[in-house]
Amino acid sequence: MIAFQNRVVLSAAIGLGLAIAATSAARAGLLVGNTEANNIVIFDERTGRFGGEFIPAKGAFYELNSPDDLTFGQDGNLYISVGDNTSGAILRFDGTTGEFIDRFDQGGMLMRPYGTAFGPDGNLYVSSFRSDEILRYSGTTGEFLDVFAAGTGTANGLNGPNDLLFADNGDLYVTTQGSVADGTGEISYQFASQILRYNIFAPEQGAIVFDEPDVAPNSTGFVSLLGLTFGTQNDLIVSDFANAIRRYDLATGDLLTEVSSSYPGFMGNVAINPDGNIYTPGFDFLNKNIGGVSRFDADGNPLPATDESGSIFIPATNNLKRPIGIAYTPAQVPEPSIVFGLVGAAALGWKVRRKRVS
Repeated sequence: MIAFQNRVVLSAAIGLGLAIAATSAARAGLLVGNTEANNIVIFDERTGRFGGEFIPAKGAFYELNSPDDLTFGQDGNLYISVGDNTSGAILRFDGTTGEFIDRFDQGGMLMRPYGTAFGPDGNLYVSSFRSDEILRYSGTTGEFLDVFAAGTGTANGLNGPNDLLFADNGDLYVTTQGSVADGTGEISYQFASQILRYNIFAPEQGAIVFDEPDVAPNSTGFVSLLGLTFGTQNDLIVSDFANAIRRYDLATGDLLTEVSSSYPGFMGNVAINPDGNIYTPGFDFLNKNIGGVSRFDADGNPLPATDESGSIFIPATNNLKRPIGIAYTPAQVPEPSIVFGLVGAAALGWKVRRKRVS
């Protein structure tokens, strides 16, 4: 009878604690991919509080190898591009729990896949960075369909494709690094870093939408266009690996704003939340690639966290090692202090109860 009473008290206390934690906490999160730690971590998108590891580096049936792009599909699942200079894959995870589902891509030859995007045709497009190609897969089965576009090793082409972004009309925006691959994973830097545009319903050679901009102030001295997202003001937001964020007017092509992050070194991809706030990870290559996250408002002005300066939203932390990929997620970030505190109190109550009735 005493043992039964103990179990009842423990169960009730833990249940109450978890119920309170579930209802009192949890806001949407930012998922950030660590290309050196090979994992995906989550932060509260309003406070920057670290929420732990969302996807570990290894599981029973998968291994994250330099995770890069993080893309949510219409099915709510999370698709992550992984790979090295001569191989690659698209891994699919539950977008809410982070549990591994499967390797999604079936066929094709991916070499260091960077950008991924689902088109209005329902198919998945993947930029194969080290082969200068964009591959197309069935958005439901992962079956390899074709090579949608390929570089020719000439100027103004698909030279080192990075991120992909779709408009509703089928226009596909692609950032290029300007590098040319030789088929073995080796690259050379020959051309400008640009933004190209294709239309999946009338595929032709990609047209240059934005040519290589001038080197940004406070950058690392070159241009390497990387991340893409649409803003809230008919603008295109572009991150520059050399540490800059640029906003372009989609109607006129004019450069609206250009800012650098408050982190020394390099910048990763870019994400936007429903409020229009812009987030991008960065890391210091002179300090073991330790990284943080910058935040800007919808106009591109720095929006630091409380008690921070410049654009610093998440200060440099060992939880981020060469972060590149980033995505906003409505998945909730639990408050560990609440959960553990209440569970700990429940456990303490159980111990006290045992002592009193024993």
